[in-house]
Amino acid sequence: MATAPKEAENAIGLEEIHTEGKEPPKGQKTFTVEEAVETIGFGRFHIMLFLIMGSTGVVEAMEIMLIAVVSPLIRCEWQLQDWQVALVTTMVFFGYMVFSIVLGLLADRYGRWKILLLSFLWAAYFSLLTSFAPSYIWFVFLRAMVGGGVSGHAQGLIIKTEFLPTKYRGYMLPLSQVFWLAGSLLIIGLASVVNPTVGWRWLIRIASIPGILLILVFKFIPESARYNMTTGNTAVALATLQRIARMNGVAMPEGQLREPAKERRGRFKDLIHPKYLRTTLQIWIIWLGIAFTYYGVILASAELLERDLVCGSVAPPLQDSGDDSEESHSPCHCHFFGPAAYQTMIISTVGEIALNPVNLLSINLLGRRLSLCITMGCTALFFLLLNICTSSAGMVGFLFVLRALVSANFNTIYIYTAEVLMSASFIGALCLFSSVCIVCAISAVTLPIETKGRALQQVK
Repeated sequence: MATAPKEAENAIGLEEIHTEGKEPPKGQKTFTVEEAVETIGFGRFHIMLFLIMGSTGVVEAMEIMLIAVVSPLIRCEWQLQDWQVALVTTMVFFGYMVFSIVLGLLADRYGRWKILLLSFLWAAYFSLLTSFAPSYIWFVFLRAMVGGGVSGHAQGLIIKTEFLPTKYRGYMLPLSQVFWLAGSLLIIGLASVVNPTVGWRWLIRIASIPGILLILVFKFIPESARYNMTTGNTAVALATLQRIARMNGVAMPEGQLREPAKERRGRFKDLIHPKYLRTTLQIWIIWLGIAFTYYGVILASAELLERDLVCGSVAPPLQDSGDDSEESHSPCHCHFFGPAAYQTMIISTVGEIALNPVNLLSINLLGRRLSLCITMGCTALFFLLLNICTSSAGMVGFLFVLRALVSANFNTIYIYTAEVLMSASFIGALCLFSSVCIVCAISAVTLPIETKGRALQQVK
């Protein structure tokens, strides 16, 4: 019987705290879900699983990046001030934070597959409604609901991780970044064509189509076998594993599938158990930093392009006070993305896959911890380099490398978190980085000085 690599031995199983094992009859062979997954190995089923569950990243990326490409348009249409534009992003992540807790708890109770399906239906429904928003208030509320639905997409990652053999996780999970990249590029490309012609409302409608299509293929993905075992559905879990074995053309391990059917599964308070407290706190801190830098780079680059704040560029002149046009009475000026801005966004976004081959090798050769240490250190360095006064091409280059580094950070911490603290801590981590984005957005709004149109101040 195949055994998990040494790396799996270091994984912290929260169920160890509460598991009440039952000794099998003497002489009877048994196997667990994890051992069956390792024995079955990698095959056709996992390719299908990778393509379908990976495609959830396309939908998630399109919904998250959508705010960056429509913000200049809604700013102008509803004459929004800076804090109102920032509030849209804040509420998206607020919905993400609240519903990630709710959906995580529901997934533990009713199953991961059901909650994944529900979250896609929810996100697609409210995304379509957003395109009909009659006012700014409705737009903010509906995007918050979309953020709540998107938070449930993490259940797809958990299903994918549970069915992957240990030695393939370090390769297949980072490759999922390709789907996020595809979604980001797709929404930017669509925006460059749709926004100038039929407007942002049609962009949102078109962006909802991939999520609706993906719902139709979820029937090919089974419920988590681990979940079925913990809820006592041993026969269903066994049938799922047998189906995977048939698709992969291999035999099931000998013996009887056996795991404790009744046990108290991992709970949030287990994360602060003395045995796991240090791991929990450090993972939260790392998630905080990675989420802060990742979404910071995305939103900051969009702001740089919209305001043309590249070092050395000339700020647009203030309008003549005698101008009585409607725009002159607006609290802001309309600055739409041009072809060059969309091109810059595409180039910097491609950076998310640039380090994938190196990231794959480092994760599996150097390990998760050292790889994350190196990429986080380089991320800090390139954020400092952004302070250097350089050309537009230089700025694009820095953004390209930064997107590559923050993407590598996300790859590594996703794998590490899923392997070390599966369900409860994953919810905690997602809640934490959502909270960080909200805190940062509020902090930006409450900064004491607005520098728009303000001359540079000499520090003495």
